[in-house]
Order: sequence, then structure tokens, then C-alpha cells
Amino acid sequence: MTSRRRALARLGSLALLLGAREIAWGASIVAVRVWPADEYTRVTIESDAALSERHFLAHGPDRLVIDVDGLELSPQLREIVGKVRPDDPYIAGVRVGQNQPRVVRLVLDLKQAVAPELFTLAPVAAYQHRLVFDLRPVHELDPLLELIRDKEQAEQKAAQAVQDALGEFIGRMNTASAASAPSTTAAAGATGLSPPLAAPPAPYVASAPQLARAASAPAPQAGTEALPPQMAQSKIDRLIVVAIDPGHGGEDPGATGPSGTREKDVVLAIALMLRDRLNAQPNMRAMLTRDSDFFVPLHERVKKARRVQADLFVSIHADAFMNPDARGASVFALSEHGATSSAARWMADRENASDLVGGANLRHKDETVLRTLIDMSTTAQIKDSLKLGNEVLGQIGKVGKLHKGSVEQASFAVLKAPDIPSILVESAFISNPGEEAKLRDPEYRVQLVAALALGIQRYFARNPPLARSRQL
Repeated sequence: MTSRRRALARLGSLALLLGAREIAWGASIVAVRVWPADEYTRVTIESDAALSERHFLAHGPDRLVIDVDGLELSPQLREIVGKVRPDDPYIAGVRVGQNQPRVVRLVLDLKQAVAPELFTLAPVAAYQHRLVFDLRPVHELDPLLELIRDKEQAEQKAAQAVQDALGEFIGRMNTASAASAPSTTAAAGATGLSPPLAAPPAPYVASAPQLARAASAPAPQAGTEALPPQMAQSKIDRLIVVAIDPGHGGEDPGATGPSGTREKDVVLAIALMLRDRLNAQPNMRAMLTRDSDFFVPLHERVKKARRVQADLFVSIHADAFMNPDARGASVFALSEHGATSSAARWMADRENASDLVGGANLRHKDETVLRTLIDMSTTAQIKDSLKLGNEVLGQIGKVGKLHKGSVEQASFAVLKAPDIPSILVESAFISNPGEEAKLRDPEYRVQLVAALALGIQRYFARNPPLARSRQL
């Protein structure tokens, strides 16, 4: 009897030490998030303890079945049903239920066949434990093919605009001709013959690319600098591909300003404007590493640029700094020999942590390939990156204050494509209240984009790209 009492006393002491969370079996859901995109859809279940799962694909119709251990069905988990958007490319709907005691079953009804990736993430930054489901297409999109298709669609749209404008012009001329010659019409009516529709002299009609450029290019403003005559565009005799990389996205919001502005939203807006600006230029096409709010791992951003044979890579950010008074735009290139300043090193470390926050799944990646990609930076690439950086820095310095008057260097992982000149542009410090307001100002964004585009054009005018083995 005495030994039994002692055992109960020990259990009671253990219960006091463990507390309520450890006594309650299982985990509690903190949040459920869904990030749809053409490239893939991510579903994240965040909890206060690690979760384990089992899953399988079922067909007729296609669906992904996921059993999550250690859970009781909760209102937070039921929210996932309402978070699936009608335009989600992969998920048609979600069903959730208590399949067994302590086991919750999620059934994702699919719109197409997927190759799911399921993995867990340890707590980092503001996140607790995360269970992540990435729904990727069985056949991945080819970014080079998408770029070509986008170019062809733009040309077809411009050609149709030419035809519509010409038809409208002929219609107006015929109407005016009929109104100015009533006697001819009457005479023709007397004989029972229809008057001929005389076509007007053929006007000059711009080609489809010319019309597209004229329609999308903004009107010139006072003080806008043009390319000097010796840097004529005619020096560039093939299509130039520019990879634009809006930083962060999805699970990774980047920095947040004092009034709540998120870096990932600001840089995406700037990148979309820059894409449209560059696409309006002759012989130039822009590719975005992300065109909506989803996360792209750092090495995948570099990989995308290389797959489209990009001529340069521009990563756009709006970072925060320890000191809220820090202000001004900056341009960074890669460094093989350490950072040029402690601030540059601090910012590189912060940006390189994006994979941890955003949730990169590296379990099934070839670590040797990744390490090679990271370490293959070349002296020639860095030299060209500094040329590009100086051109861009010189232009953005005309629309706002610079944090430093020269291109800085640090070991940014996203700049390590061995064969593509690459820069990272910090458009402003979002942690500074005044600069956060500028980043939210559409007029400032227009000026910044114009400066970025002109810097890129000046770089190519001074450094014409080499011929490709495969023309676009």
C-alpha cells in the first residue's frame, strides 16, 4: 500500500512539472493557409507541436488523401474548406473530418494530376511547427516556352489592334465619302446599282511590334533622360531576356514597415510594372520568378533565370534595418571575398535566411548540385554585375536618396548564377516610416521603375549581348 502511494505521488509530481499542454495528447492548430499559383499550390498547417502524416493519391476522380496524427477536428482546421479559391489551378475543394480518434483526414479534390511534396518545418521567425503540402503539376511548366508563348500572344494582340484600327479608319472614310456625295448615290439608286466603296489611299500602318511599343510606352516627361546617340538600340540584334525576381512571397512576407506594409507585396508590384516597361522595349522580354503571392526558394529563382537563358538577373527588395532611421536605395552585386561593409553582410545574411522562413523543401534535392550552383560564381560574372549595378545605381539616384553611392558586394545566394550578371536592388528601407510611405506611393514606383528600366537599357547598349545558339 505504501509503495502504491509513493507511485501515485511521483505521478502527481510529474503532472505538476509537465503542465496542461503536455498532459493533453496531441497538438493544437495555430493557423491554416493556402497559397495558390500557376506554378504550384501550397497548403500549410501551423501547430504548436510537431505533426506527422500519411498520405496517398486516389483516382476517379483525382484526389489527395492526408491523415494527420495527433489532431482533433477543430474550427481552425475546418477553415481550410473556405480558403480554397475558385481559380486555384490545382484544388477543386477540400473535405475534412475526424477519420479515427486522434486522426484527422483531409481530402483534397484535384483539378489535375499532381506530384505532391509533403514535409515539415521546424519553428523559425514568427512561425511555430508547420506541416506543408506542395501540389505540383506532374509535368512542370517550361518557363522558356511560356516566355515564347507570351511574346507570340503579345504580337498577335498587337496585330489584331492594327487590323481593328485599320477597319475603323476605313469605315469612317466610307461614311464621310457617302455623306459628301449625295448626287452620286441618287444616280446610282436610279439605275439600281450600288455605289462602289472607294478605298482611301493606303495610310501608313505601323508594324505589330511598333504598335505594341507605342501603346504601352508611357508619354515622355520633362527631365526624362534618353539613351545617348552613341548607344543606339540598333547595336542589339537579338531578343534580350531579363529575369526579374520579386523577393520573398507566400509564407515569407519579408520585412514589414511601421504601418504594416509587407515587403513581398511592394516588390511584386514594382516587378510587375518593370516587366511591362521592359516588354514595351524593342528586342526585350522580361520573365518573373514569381508573378503572384507564392514562395520560391532561392536556388529555384536562379534556376528559373538559367532555364530561360536570361541575359541578366535583377532581384528587387525593400528591406528593413536595425536602425529605423536608415534610408536610401542600394544596389548589391556578389562578392567572392567577403562583404564590402558590415551592413551589406547583415543584409545578405537576412536575405539568405529566406528559405528557412518561406519553407524550402530540400530533403529530395541533390545537395551536390545545389552546392555546385552556389559555388560556381565567376570573376567575369561579378565584373559584369558591377557594370550593371553602376548603371542602375546611377539612374535610381536621380529619383531618390541613395544609401551608399557605390555598388556594394556581399554573398547573396540569389546572385550566384555563374553565367548571368546579377544584382539585388534595395528600393528603399521599408523600416523607415518616410520610405515606407514612398514605397506605397504609385508615383514613386513609376519613377523607380523608369530608372531601373533605363539603367538596364544603358547597360545593354554599352555591353551588347552575345549571339545565342538558340534564338527566341
